[in-house]
Amino acid sequence: MTTSASVLSLSDGRSAVFAGVDVCREAGLVLPAGVGRPVFEDDVWDFTHVIGLPVQMARGMRRFDFTAIADARWRLVAKELLLAVLAPRHPAVAPLPRAYRTALHLASCAGRLGELVRFLDWLGERGITGLEQVDTQACEAYMAHRRYVLDENGAVVGEQSPGTRRSAAQIVVDLVNYRALFTADRVAVDLRPWGGACASAVAEMPCGRGQNKTPPVEDRVLQPMLAAALYLVSALGPHTVKLAGEVRAADLTSSRKTEGLRHGGPAPIADFTELLAQYARTRAPLPMLAEHHVADRLAEGWSPDDPLLPVATGLLARQAGFGQLWSRWLPSLRRPLEDAVSSLGVEKAFGRDAAETTSADGASALPWTLPLHRLQAVALVGIVRTAAIIVLSAVSGMRASELMELRVGCRQAPEEPIPGLMRFRIASKVVKGQPLGGTDDEWVVVEPVYRAVGLVESLHEDPSDGALLFGRFAFTVRYRWFRNWVNSPAGQRLGLAAIPEGPVNLRMLRRSLALELAYRPGGVLASKIHLKHIAVATTEGYASRPGGAQAELLAEINKYESDRNLDLVLAEFRNYQQGILPAGPGARSLTEFFAGIDEKLEPAAAPAPRTQRSDRDVLNLLTKRAKTLHIGPANFCWFTDPSRALCLKLAGTPTADRPLIGMCDSARCPQATHHPCHRPVWAEHAERTKTFLGDLGKTRRTEHARLQNDYDRALRVVAEIDAATTDQPDEDSA
Repeated sequence: MTTSASVLSLSDGRSAVFAGVDVCREAGLVLPAGVGRPVFEDDVWDFTHVIGLPVQMARGMRRFDFTAIADARWRLVAKELLLAVLAPRHPAVAPLPRAYRTALHLASCAGRLGELVRFLDWLGERGITGLEQVDTQACEAYMAHRRYVLDENGAVVGEQSPGTRRSAAQIVVDLVNYRALFTADRVAVDLRPWGGACASAVAEMPCGRGQNKTPPVEDRVLQPMLAAALYLVSALGPHTVKLAGEVRAADLTSSRKTEGLRHGGPAPIADFTELLAQYARTRAPLPMLAEHHVADRLAEGWSPDDPLLPVATGLLARQAGFGQLWSRWLPSLRRPLEDAVSSLGVEKAFGRDAAETTSADGASALPWTLPLHRLQAVALVGIVRTAAIIVLSAVSGMRASELMELRVGCRQAPEEPIPGLMRFRIASKVVKGQPLGGTDDEWVVVEPVYRAVGLVESLHEDPSDGALLFGRFAFTVRYRWFRNWVNSPAGQRLGLAAIPEGPVNLRMLRRSLALELAYRPGGVLASKIHLKHIAVATTEGYASRPGGAQAELLAEINKYESDRNLDLVLAEFRNYQQGILPAGPGARSLTEFFAGIDEKLEPAAAPAPRTQRSDRDVLNLLTKRAKTLHIGPANFCWFTDPSRALCLKLAGTPTADRPLIGMCDSARCPQATHHPCHRPVWAEHAERTKTFLGDLGKTRRTEHARLQNDYDRALRVVAEIDAATTDQPDEDSA
């Protein structure tokens, strides 16, 4: 065995295999011309300007800083390991039996470096000075150290996530797998931590093929959040664009950085007199100082009764052409300023004379905003941008990485494949699971999403084609500001419902969309945006690009839809067993099917000694029928025979493979059933029809007859549902 001491004696501190290597060239990373290229011996590898890095990748992760490792030998080990996983085809790396065959992403490598620094620091704290001293006990101890969360007293208060545990195990496994590559120090040749198990097994990582653990956003949070976001985008968006323009225009003339401002000199009485005369001609109030600056003045000794206390004198000075209002000028300028305050008043600079809008609850018309300070105006623009992000994520299902790749000009020209029907597309990149630089993709979206993108383009400070629309953003922080604003007096004034506490992130919004589409026609999204339109857009996106991001979202939706159908069929089968029967034209067929399943589960009727009694076995028997289930707003459609589907006959498409739920007449279709969950819909329909009947005049006989038939049908369906729910099956039917 070659010891680390003997290896070090043969080394002059340079790598035996990577000396002088251009890191980016070896790893296949492209840099713009004229940019410095990291060399292996550099203690900081700067990948900031690598072409194709995702916008989502933080700048801190683009710089590999090896100076955090004090030991020169271990620093060399870290560099060799990182370059090995970046360049798996290097002649010295490819022969290693357990080396990666696919280059790791820079983000993954940044995570490996951070964990390696943590591990080497842990070794140093325990007096281990060489990697050859690391044994299985040390590996187990490090895993225990990384497994638990400790409080300030060293007491265990929880466990780290499986991902954190996996990173800890992986770095040890890497030091073993790449041992032959290291020049200055190596682990022992016979070290086999955890019996050679992979890092995922050591960390007890759950199987990725199981249930998605990302929870959807709770309805109590999603409802007011989505309502507020849609209101801000649609009702306040155009006004916010104008407000943002006013802020930019004011910054050009009133900023401390404005060119040509004069400094010093005698009191500019003439300049201020002319400025105040302009205010008087327009009857505009003088600009108000922000509250925290007023507090500063009071702390400096200003009198609370001073009429100039709330006046933004510095802003007035810059409007007059001076960098600031010097205190020595104030005695000469006080009289004209006080006269202006007395006649014009003082008000915040932005949002004055705001246009009226209808409140979110539709109760009143009111100014869309109260006057604002500059920082408040900038914050409001940011709140509207966050609202657009929420709409984009919740309604299109785009991931965070895909939102951050959006650029100005991403909206494609609307298409009209059929007169009156528009198709809207936005272009971005898919980053997850793609090569460096991502893959260009397009999303077919509904009009509210298309308009939200257009709003953000209008709010952009530099709306030139190709500029990042959002750039990298921290959604958790932005959402907290958004919720705080909605719950503040400003949001409540507009009639917005308060958003309760609860976790919200972009993954949860994507999952919420998938579940809403799978469990349609109900749900929060259905009450705010036409859910069918979203489903059609997602399906069209899949058809347009079968390998694209919307195809993956649609696959996720279809899985949830299958799970939902199985749950519904099982629930109706259990209802049948308890005597709660379906109603409607297709009730007899469904009841006979359930009776057949029940007979298979009956021990006395079973042809073999083994019986199927668990939910899983019952679901196996119900799976085929579940595949035929389609959910309507007031019925279940069991689409077992297209030739019997009334909707297809009416549409003239008898060979279609899916029903036309929007044309369903469930009171007449032989494949439709009604269940207790549909009773409220039919009862409400009957009540509304009765109201319309009462409002019709005597001369409108044709309309009266049509509504009367509709009313009688609704009452009949309600009566059938009640009868099927209360009647118990006899022994023969059971």
